Amino acid sequence: MARSVLVDAGFLVALLHRRDTHHAWAAAQTPRLAPPWITCEAALSESFHLLGPRGLTPLSELLHRRALVIGFDLGDHLRPVLALLRKYADVPMSLADACLVRLTEVVADPVLLTTDGDFRIYRRHGRHVVPCIMPS
Repeated sequence: MARSVLVDAGFLVALLHRRDTHHAWAAAQTPRLAPPWITCEAALSESFHLLGPRGLTPLSELLHRRALVIGFDLGDHLRPVLALLRKYADVPMSLADACLVRLTEVVADPVLLTTDGDFRIYRRHGRHVVPCIMPS
């Protein structure tokens, strides 16, 4: 059964930065949950920022090969994303996290690859656990 594999900035940074604490975990996920991976522009922006200049080439290659695709338009989901940001303001929730939670609500059979434990707190559709795979 095909899954919609979503990725956040933490996964991308861990995968592309060999010294990241979670690099081995991220690399081990790629054969199990192969691309194309879906993300949002906010998570992609975080990835470029966190990786700095060393991330430009590998992130660009993932995008050009369509191994990483942007599958979210904030303009189409503004109200629910803003509602999530309000609901989880005390966590606090980032825009990227809100977009990814919303993405889990609108794609078929989602699973999110993440290193961010806050996704254990967030709920999709009000009270359902966000389906995640993260390091233990």
